Amino acid sequence: MEHQLQLKKPLAFFDLETTGIQVNKDRIVEISIAKANIDGSVEIKTRRVNPGIPIPLEASLVHGIYDADVAEEPNFKQVAKSLAGFLDGCDLAGFNSNRFDVPMLVEEFLRAEVDFDMKNRKLVDAQRIFHMMEPRNLTAAYRFYCDKELVGAHGAEADVLATLEVLNAQVKRYAATAMKDAEGKEYFPIQNDVNKLHELSASNSIDFANRMVYNKDQVAVFNFGKHIGRPILDVLKSDPSYYDWMMKGDFPMDTKRKLTEIKLQGFQR
Repeated sequence: MEHQLQLKKPLAFFDLETTGIQVNKDRIVEISIAKANIDGSVEIKTRRVNPGIPIPLEASLVHGIYDADVAEEPNFKQVAKSLAGFLDGCDLAGFNSNRFDVPMLVEEFLRAEVDFDMKNRKLVDAQRIFHMMEPRNLTAAYRFYCDKELVGAHGAEADVLATLEVLNAQVKRYAATAMKDAEGKEYFPIQNDVNKLHELSASNSIDFANRMVYNKDQVAVFNFGKHIGRPILDVLKSDPSYYDWMMKGDFPMDTKRKLTEIKLQGFQR
């Protein structure tokens, strides 16, 4: 398989099958990565993972993976370093990946105590582009952009390869499609440039669980609970016990890490 994306570094498309959708509680049972390289080639790696917890029947009915299928597979911690190595230097892409797959993957790396730096990675979510231009789901996107039926939907490899083909087709289809901004000025939102695609996929979230966001003034604020909308540093100064409550609470490790970073930055001012 080849691609026509113009890349300055590899773009790793990935998809996860999991025990559920709660980032702080559920676990990965299968991961597939299609790494689009600068030279146009694609490397594919797919493997199953023993989640260490039972796979709920409702999840198995979606992705077709049962406890017996992963009983002899390694756990995530055992494969984390090799996965991080394969993804080293890559930007990340997927379908609905910014809302689920990226947060889940980051959380698993944190649990495995493997450093997986996200600061210098661009994130491209083909679903955001699709919903902007043609609101549907992955099966419909594959049919619309690639004129193919998605066989094996909800299998990690089938989904991740379909997503790669969809983004490739989106870039070609919309390269010359103009839109108008609030002032009526034309612009071309879809470009064959990961930086531009990242801007379309980006959100105002600080943590992947969306518990903290940047407001319109780019101030970090809480996005839940009794302090929703309040600047985080103001809350930590007026109610310091709130930090301890969150650190001891049932929040994703990524949320706790980002909260601690904000707190430390406040001390340095």
